[in-house]
Amino acid sequence: MNIFCISIRNIKAKPLTATLSIVLFATGVFIISFLLLAKDQLTTHLEKNVAGINMVAGAKGSPLQLILSTIYHVDYPTGNISYDEARRLGKNPLVARTVPIALGDNYKGYRIVGTTADYAALYGGTLQTGTLWAADFEVTIGAKTAEITGLKVGDRFAGVHGFIETDHIHGEHRYTVTGIFERTGTVLDQVILTNISSVWRIHEHGGDEEHEEGEETVHLQDEQDREITALLVFYRNAMGAISLPRYVNRNTNMQAASPAIELNRLFSLMGASIQTIGLIAYLIIFISGLSIFVSLFHAMKERKYELALIRVMGGSKLRIFALVVTEGLTIAVTGFFIGTVLSKAAAFGVSWYTEGTFHYGMDTLGSLKDFVLLAGSLLIGLLASFLPAIKAMKTDISKTLSR
Repeated sequence: MNIFCISIRNIKAKPLTATLSIVLFATGVFIISFLLLAKDQLTTHLEKNVAGINMVAGAKGSPLQLILSTIYHVDYPTGNISYDEARRLGKNPLVARTVPIALGDNYKGYRIVGTTADYAALYGGTLQTGTLWAADFEVTIGAKTAEITGLKVGDRFAGVHGFIETDHIHGEHRYTVTGIFERTGTVLDQVILTNISSVWRIHEHGGDEEHEEGEETVHLQDEQDREITALLVFYRNAMGAISLPRYVNRNTNMQAASPAIELNRLFSLMGASIQTIGLIAYLIIFISGLSIFVSLFHAMKERKYELALIRVMGGSKLRIFALVVTEGLTIAVTGFFIGTVLSKAAAFGVSWYTEGTFHYGMDTLGSLKDFVLLAGSLLIGLLASFLPAIKAMKTDISKTLSR
């Protein structure tokens, strides 16, 4: 019988002790694996979608809310700003270029964004089929939007007021799909792009519409009353980062929000919680390793006659050492695989929820960090079983059998 089979039988001989060690180890691995996966995915989504935007100018309110609503499209806008005032800001010598954003409607939960072709260029948008929008009420849609909604080039649809799927339908105007973007892995995949004029025209009908709190309406009463939701700003040089936000906040009716600053603030708020949970997970794994050590150490006292007989039958000291180490590694590897499977299942569940709520999913496939975690698990199993294995290897055959 080989060493592995003997180790499995020895583990089965103490089912409660082995189960406790495996459960503790799997719990620690589950928490660490899930935290690493969630943190990586969150960081990737947040950083990739910034797309080099230096500043967002929008209505006064929460800067973080402004960033989340205009860059990531996961929150309600803080309000509207004057289009003329935004254009004046775009002519500032410190500004290299700007991209306007006008929000107000959605289709099946996917936001209809009034903007320019520069917005698609920010995310490297290339057409999978069709063409970019050219006239009012023409749209080009992201790959995920097309996949989930079933829209194709040539299809027509009516937008829904606000950001809730069940709100008032703008049936008097229908959009026509002219193109679909290639998948980019950015926010471009989940938006419906059109020109700003379409957003203005669809909301000027009937004047100022009443809407629920948090929803935004872009309306047109006359040429001086044109509004947009926000302006994405790119600095011409480093001086822009120093003086432009202060200028906007003090001298205009807008507020300036820096994606870099707000994301750092968001990470700092989340960082303490993630670190605390991570420390708890490492503590659980440490206790699990200690449990493996104690169980193997005590097992050596009960199995000293068995070990002595193995030596008498020709088993070497190295074989005895390998037998005990294999038991520790088997428990650690079993806990690792159970914890990893649970973390992937949890990630899949979270991804399903965030995909349906925010249109952002999680990549639940394995990564290099899984192999690092496996290596760490093997190391813990080896360390936990090392001293018991040394003790077993030094078993005195004659003294043990004479008793």
